[in-house]
Order: sequence, then structure tokens, then C-alpha cells
Amino acid sequence: MPKIRLLDPRLANQIAAGEVVERPASVVKELLENALDAGAKRVDIEVEDGGVKLIRTRDDGEGIAQADLPLALSRHATSKIAALEDLEAVASLGFRGEALASISSVSRLSLSTAQEGDTSGWCARSEGRDMAAVLEPVAHPRGTTVEVRDLFFNTPARRKFLRTEKTEFGHLEEVVKRQALGRFDVGFSLRHNGRAVHNLKPAHSQLEQERRLAAVCGPAFMENALFIDRSAIGLRLWGWVALPSFSRSQADLQHFYVNGRYIRDRLVGHAVRQAYRDVLFHGRHPAFVLYLELAPASVDVNVHPTKHEVRFRDGRSVHDFIFRTLHQVLADVRPEEAAQAANLGLQAEAPVQWPADQTAMSLVDSSAGNPTVPSVERFGGNGAPFDRPVTSGLPAGQVNEQIAAYSRLQSVTAGEAESPSASAEGVPPLGYALAQLKGVYILAENAQGLVLVDMHAAHERITYERMKRAKEGEGIRSQPLLVPMSIAVSRREADCAEQHGELFAEFGLLLQRASEEALIVREVPVILAGSEVEQLVRDVLSDLLEFGTTDRIRAHANEILSTMACHGSVRANRRLSIPEMNALLRDMEATERSGQCNHGRPTWVQVGMAELDKWFLRGR
Repeated sequence: MPKIRLLDPRLANQIAAGEVVERPASVVKELLENALDAGAKRVDIEVEDGGVKLIRTRDDGEGIAQADLPLALSRHATSKIAALEDLEAVASLGFRGEALASISSVSRLSLSTAQEGDTSGWCARSEGRDMAAVLEPVAHPRGTTVEVRDLFFNTPARRKFLRTEKTEFGHLEEVVKRQALGRFDVGFSLRHNGRAVHNLKPAHSQLEQERRLAAVCGPAFMENALFIDRSAIGLRLWGWVALPSFSRSQADLQHFYVNGRYIRDRLVGHAVRQAYRDVLFHGRHPAFVLYLELAPASVDVNVHPTKHEVRFRDGRSVHDFIFRTLHQVLADVRPEEAAQAANLGLQAEAPVQWPADQTAMSLVDSSAGNPTVPSVERFGGNGAPFDRPVTSGLPAGQVNEQIAAYSRLQSVTAGEAESPSASAEGVPPLGYALAQLKGVYILAENAQGLVLVDMHAAHERITYERMKRAKEGEGIRSQPLLVPMSIAVSRREADCAEQHGELFAEFGLLLQRASEEALIVREVPVILAGSEVEQLVRDVLSDLLEFGTTDRIRAHANEILSTMACHGSVRANRRLSIPEMNALLRDMEATERSGQCNHGRPTWVQVGMAELDKWFLRGR
């Protein structure tokens, strides 16, 4: 007998089912895609035993004609492409025509359908055999109903690999959620063992879409999400990205769609990670629901059996567009947005009534013991100097305006202001400093209540952003040390410093090799004057040795700048005067990404009056 022979059609279908039908969730994915391609505006899913016993989907799409019904269950039969030109610009979710044939080969499947104007519907049945589907008339409204019973009943080896009912339903529910996020204009319902799990109505306006997002991703995601909508060079990116403070321990809240198709693509994932790199805590993952729209001919969706991966014709442009868009959106998040959100929350509540005899707390300079107001004064002491005055970004003529604004802020506490919105006029988003706690935190008061600031984390971000701007612009300026510093290092570290002397110069550090195991530091960056130079050099050398070649080092320049900025920031337990604290607050308001330090930790938190009232049971 010949060694090479054609596979039995039934066996071929079951092998193909191994690619298409991994578990009940795979069946639901294929059926939902067919329903959406048919123009459905409502899809109802009903499952039993996690989808192993029964999966039933009903849709109100255009249905299937009686003459086409026998072919619908055949392999590689489709209405979505007819020529190579169609494959080069696929606009539908499904197109290969494998789903129903593969599903019917490992289950008992029945498909009932009717088109607009038909006097009766028709039902096709197949029970895991390679034979012509049995057709019979049936009463059915416009649309299609697909029933899949006893999944893998004829392939017990496959059934053994299924997990518990709860696990399988969890995967199935995730598929429904993804499709619900991909098509806001379609209503979805899901029932499991007779119990309603989801009932999502069509969402056309942005408010309705955000309600669906809250139902699918949780209300906490929407409370921390930013809406974006940017277009350029034939690309459009829109959707919602969560603030870095709403990071996740796993990448379980990341939904990305290309022309309505849910994908998990390495190029897209890398672009998103790069955008969050400066603001995300180590080991944490961002959360987002994003939609990329581009010409169908610019993306190839036929590169993976499950169609989860795609290939872009111009991947570099897509990567750069996604990265630049998200990077700028995250950079534009300033304390103003958070303060405005908190102010809206205040306006939604009844104004707090304070006792008439309660007086405002004076802003006391701890060094002078006298009430003070913010003044134009440079950062002093042993820490790194601020390179701008306390009233950061304001001309000297506007100092009195800040003083007046602070007076209005104090009048809120005294009960003189009639509404929170009136009191907030002219008050900076982070307010004005009141005191310092344990040399670590700044306590400030703004129109919404209390602001707590981690002064080291905040100054670290400010220094980091300035160093990045300086490096991208005229370069980081350095200054000679009055007394050059000698540092004992290993021979490997000395070789590294000598090899990458030009790179050190880019960062404002001038190093010379004194011996086989010694370096001399002659110049340091101006912005890091007063920092711990020796430890700084050791840390930068460690980064250089870890990153390896020069090209890789340049690609990780921001990590090196982050290390340097950490050394040049205000250290914990450093006592600051009130003007110095206000200088830090004003700089935070003017700095990109100031909500997180270089390592992704938050730099400040807002405690509103409503929350403070709850702590002390006021109004009860």
C-alpha cells in the first residue's frame, strides 16, 4: 500500500478543529463573529455546563438562504471573499470558512435560519459525521440560531483536556466581553445554566459606551480612564487608557482592536509598554481599551489560525503613531485634571456648613514663626537647587494674585465662600503648603481639601523631565568640581568608563582614568550639583555594564537619566521652608507626568472634604 494517501474528510475536519476549536470559548468566538458579519444588532448567547453541554446563539442578522444552507456547513465555504483581491483587504471578522465545518465535526450542531420575507425558516443538522447536512423546514424569525451540543462527544481525548465548568465559562465570558467592547452598536446577552450574566444594550453615545465599559471592565477602570481620539497619516487611535496609578499585577485588562477585530500583537504591545515606561511601577501592567482604524489593505489578518495576530504593511509608522499618541496623552495629565474632577465631585454634593466661630489656619513659616504667604524665593539648603523661582511660571507682578487666591482659599475654611466653585477661582490645583510631615511629606490645602505630596518622588520627576529636555535640546550642562573626586572601582568598571567616555559626557559627567582601578570625576551636571557624586557614578556604571553595547545604552538613555535624577532630588528627612514647599508644588503643576515618579509610584494624593467628613462622622 502507498505510504502517502489522502486523509479521510472527517479526520481532516477534526484535525482542522484542533486549530479552530480549542474549548467552548472558541466556538462562541466563531459564532459571534459570524453573527456580527451578518449584520446582527442583537446577539443572545445561552450556555450550559460552561458550554460543554450546550451553546446556543441567536442573532437578528440577514440570515442564510435555503439554497446556501447545505454549503454553510462545508469546509472552506464562505460568502465573505471570492478572489485574491478580497483577501488582500479583508473587512469582515471571519473569511476562511472553517468554523462551522470544524465545529460540526466535533459536536452535534443544528443551524436554523430565515431571511427577510421568507415564509418559513430552514434548519440544517450535522452530528460529527462527514455527510450532507439534513435540511428541514422550521419556524424561525429573521436571523440565525446555532445550537452546539455535546462538544467533543466523538473525540474523548480532546474532552479530557477541558478544565472545570467554572474555568471554561470564565474563558467563554471573556470572549463575549471582548466582542461587546469591539461592537458598541450591538446588544449582547449571556445566560449560563438559566441564569442571566450579562445584558448589554447597544451603546451609541460616548456616555453609553462608557457605561458598557464600566459594566465589562469595572467602574474602577472608568474612574481612572482618559478618553483619547487622535488621527494622523491615515491612522486613527481612539478609546480609553487608564492612569498609571491604576496599574494591574497582570495584563488582564488590555483590549486592543484593529478595524473592530480583537488582537494580541507584539508590535502594538511594545508600543504601549514604551509609552507607559516612564510612569509605570516595576512589574505592573497598564490597562486600556483602544481602537485602531486604518485601511483594510494596510493590515494582513491572515497570519495566524486564531486571527489574534496581524501584520501591518508599515509596522514602524503604526508603532510610532501608537507610541507618540499614548506618550503625549500621559504626559499631558497634570494636577489640573485631577483637581477639576475633584471639584466636580464637590459641586455634586451639598456644601459643608462650618461653625461660624471656626477660624482659618494660618500658614506659618516654621523657621520664622510668623504667618507668611508664598514669595519669590529660590530653593536653599543642602539639596539640589530649583532653577526657577517659587512662583514657578508666573511673572513677579502676579505674586499678589497668588496671595489673593490663597486668601480666598482660606475663606472657604472659614465658611465665607458660598460655593466650592467660587472658591476655586485662581487657586492652584495643588494649593498652598501648610506643613511638612516627618521630613517626607508635604501637607497642602487646595479648593478640594487636603493634598499629600511625597517630596522626594515629586522632585525626582521634576529633575528627570528637565534632564530629558536638556539632553534633547542643547545638552546637559556640566560644571567643574572645585576639588576633583577620586573613586575606587573594579578594573571592569574602569574599562567601561574609559570605553564610554563620550556617552558619560552626554550626561554631563567628565571622568578620567587615574589607574587600573581608580577614576577621577572632574565635572558633574549643573542640575545635580550637591548630589552624592560617587554613588551616582557607581550606579551609572552599573547600568552601562548591564545594558551592554553602546547602541543598547543609547536606547536606555532614559533609564540612566532616571538614575541620575534620583540622586539629584530632595532626600527624605530634609527640612523645607514653606516657600520651598510651594516652589515644589508649582513645579509639579508645570511638569509633565508629575503624578508619578520615575519608578511609577504616585507623587501626590487628594483627600476631599467629603472623605475627611466621613473620617470624623460629620453630618451624621
